[in-house]
Amino acid sequence: MDASSPYTFAIIGLVIGFIVGLGCYRLFSKGARDSAALKQTLLDREHQIAELKKSMSDHLSGIYQRLDNIRFEADQLEQQMADEAEQWKLTSAKPSPTTERTQAIETDSRLDMPRDYAAGKNGTLSEDFGLKDGDQTEESAATQPPRY
Repeated sequence: MDASSPYTFAIIGLVIGFIVGLGCYRLFSKGARDSAALKQTLLDREHQIAELKKSMSDHLSGIYQRLDNIRFEADQLEQQMADEAEQWKLTSAKPSPTTERTQAIETDSRLDMPRDYAAGKNGTLSEDFGLKDGDQTEESAATQPPRY
């Protein structure tokens, strides 16, 4: 074969192209490996976060269960105290704070919402309330329904 033959140039070109391609692959594959490593780290972190959320959910549900148990036991104790007070006919037995709280909530729920006493827009107080003539405010109050 001659040194200047086209086959020699083709073979040398293929070898040089293979070497250049191998070098480029090695250079650019580091970025791909880094990207894959970052994706794997991200997936690991997301898995850890999911485990933390699950454990926190289990922890909170356990706390709610314990609180329900405490409330149930407190209600049982309160009922037992009321029964014993009734059995001994004690009139000085105080109602529990929870009973007072539920009675207060019941009375609050029976109350109506307070009415807006000034003629303003969108339920706000008017800056000139009381400065106008009384006839105009009575007429406007009679024509407008009460605000809640």
